[in-house]
Amino acid sequence: MLKPFFLKSKIEAGVDEAGRGCYAGPVFAAAVILPPQFFHPLLNDSKQVSEKNRNILRPFIEEKCLAYAVAMVDNTEIDKINILQASFKAMHLAIDKLTIRPNHLLIDGNRFRAYEHISHHCIIKGDGIYASIAAASILAKTYRDEYMQKLHREFDYYGWDENKGYGTAFHRKAIAEKGLSKYHRKSFRISSQQALLFEQK
Repeated sequence: MLKPFFLKSKIEAGVDEAGRGCYAGPVFAAAVILPPQFFHPLLNDSKQVSEKNRNILRPFIEEKCLAYAVAMVDNTEIDKINILQASFKAMHLAIDKLTIRPNHLLIDGNRFRAYEHISHHCIIKGDGIYASIAAASILAKTYRDEYMQKLHREFDYYGWDENKGYGTAFHRKAIAEKGLSKYHRKSFRISSQQALLFEQK
């Protein structure tokens, strides 16, 4: 059973990101403010929820929440500022877009760059503990997956419709054979090492 609040006296926004460990594409983040009575039996950390159920949850969250916002930082920006800072930036951009201003933030993970004058708590595996973070994880994941489907139509040989930019064996083999696309994160230094890996097999 997910917890509804960390601090009952605050307007809390749960914040989470998706795509931090991917080889290609942007990092997405979502911020969600839920009402006290919010509940859905399928809601959990997005990694523990099937794609079908994530797609059921997304419109439910968007309809029933008090406010939500989703933002992204693309691979070019990731290469400029590094993936950790890009994740923080995406979270900040999502918080910026909320139509209700929270006075407390619940952040999934162990690190965060403070946002203006709003207090925050970092919670490791918070997307499996607090409903608002779980909801943010669902939105970040579904919006990013949808975006990667669009990129797949431009570069279909990397299998982004299935792997969503993560470093699966299929994706690594395609990089070894085709090289990197304009959507790959060059700062991850994956091209030569993956090509070598598959040359040795």
